[in-house]
Amino acid sequence: MESIRCSLCKKIFKRKKSQIVLAKKHYCSVDCQNVDRKKGRIISCYICHKKVYKKNRDVINSKSKNYFCSTKCSNQWLGSVRYGENHPNWINGKHSYKSIMSRSSSVKICKLCNENDTRILIVHHIDNNRENNSVINLVWLCHNCHYLVHHNASKLAELNKVLNNKDGNK
Repeated sequence: MESIRCSLCKKIFKRKKSQIVLAKKHYCSVDCQNVDRKKGRIISCYICHKKVYKKNRDVINSKSKNYFCSTKCSNQWLGSVRYGENHPNWINGKHSYKSIMSRSSSVKICKLCNENDTRILIVHHIDNNRENNSVINLVWLCHNCHYLVHHNASKLAELNKVLNNKDGNK
């Protein structure tokens, strides 16, 4: 093994004598070899800023002009950009109230019974208008309390009392 300098980045690396004799140019990595062949370039990942090699056709065909080192970084960016009205499957937003509440700073706890099991919590529209998905019109309730609010006037009055109370306590 002999030390030799990379033809592109000038980094010193080891190579067998037979390999040195056979090649005109010597590269320390596949990335350097591909960059020197003009088939692509090294680009910084949009999310983690890791340097990554991309083929020219991938750079040219990118719709967003953002480049990623992995599917994980790509999905992280897509998740931050494509939600709500920007999602390709968005229709009218009538059924997005639960995700709106999940993204808000509202604590996931039933306002009436203080149940915190997320499997039974649902979102209640205070004004009963399902098209009004403003965060101030939404509140977390458990299934039981939600049923009672819609079918029992005293529970509705209790919810209104809790909501009108500044600190949210009963």
